Amino acid sequence: MLKPLNIGMIGYGFMGRAHSNAYRQVNQFFPLKHRAVLKAICARDKNKVEEFASTWGYESTETDWKKLVERKDIDVIDICTPNHLHAEISKHAAAFGKMILCEKPLSMNAEEGLEMVSAVEKAKVPNMVWYNYRRVPAITLAKQIIDSGKLGRIFHYRSNFLQDWTINPELPQGGAALWRLDVASAGSGVTGDLLAHCIDTAMWLNGPLSTVSALIETFVKERKHNLTGKVEKVGIDDACTFMGRFANGSLASFESTRYARGHKALFTLEINGEYGSLAWDLHDLHRLSIFDYKEDSLTRGWKSVHVTDGEHPYMKNWWVPGLQIGYEHTFIHQVADFIAALESGTNAQPDFRSAYQTQLVLDAVLKSAREKNWVSIAY
Repeated sequence: MLKPLNIGMIGYGFMGRAHSNAYRQVNQFFPLKHRAVLKAICARDKNKVEEFASTWGYESTETDWKKLVERKDIDVIDICTPNHLHAEISKHAAAFGKMILCEKPLSMNAEEGLEMVSAVEKAKVPNMVWYNYRRVPAITLAKQIIDSGKLGRIFHYRSNFLQDWTINPELPQGGAALWRLDVASAGSGVTGDLLAHCIDTAMWLNGPLSTVSALIETFVKERKHNLTGKVEKVGIDDACTFMGRFANGSLASFESTRYARGHKALFTLEINGEYGSLAWDLHDLHRLSIFDYKEDSLTRGWKSVHVTDGEHPYMKNWWVPGLQIGYEHTFIHQVADFIAALESGTNAQPDFRSAYQTQLVLDAVLKSAREKNWVSIAY
């Protein structure tokens, strides 16, 4: 019989649904010794949280997150709240000995993130941050190829994450649906929301970034605030582009914006090495593009690998070769990896300390943009 792992989730928005689906699905496809149990869901609106609990099968509800954290029947606290609440909830959960899964970015800034790292490490509680794109099978395959040395020396890493949903100047900021546009809740704009994914993935694949030089822009300077009803200054960045250098000497180029008309979620990356290159696109997430210079010149060229074979990362747990999986499966993979690490006594990645390193880069990017100079990153 599987040992229950009781989940207490705080927040029920987009990520709350993605995480809930992962907990419900993971034991159907991955051979684990623990069973994820949707024990309790917490949010401030009693009616809405009860409706969410009924839809997803949570056994109980709370409207006070501290009561949820302090419940003895909860093993794992999953934080799906706006960014400004991550630190307080994480530290309280650690003090009560709870395992913690926290949405990205880890914190509002690196200083706050370090406090969170200290709390979980002092309490010695398992912890992980939801940088789910590491769990795309094609990206995991790219990691294996890079680590094998097949690309040789890496020269370039470039990535972007483009959206277009905030172009309307009449769009308000703040509140439950639009907290990402409110600097008090989000901490930053596309830098912490979108580039955080790009940076985490990049450093997982290519090692730490050492220096950055950035440019940010807020195209709409004022928006009505949903909570106050007043037109207020916009404090988040609508667009960010930065270049940099990795510790291995390769050059970095990153761009993110919510003002790229026609793009809803264009996340791409490309890595150029001495003997070959890799490229990936979220819109075709089950494919990894590979160029191998060592192939015969008559047939040498980019090829698209359909990452659905049983030998590919994670895919033996799903369907027969050729039948692809999607975005939601990355969260299932993350839960599976967290539980597997728990059972083996290892640290699931990315943990808080790893996510703190990403936070250091985010802070450096914003500092560079403010000061208009190069910023070095000390880990």
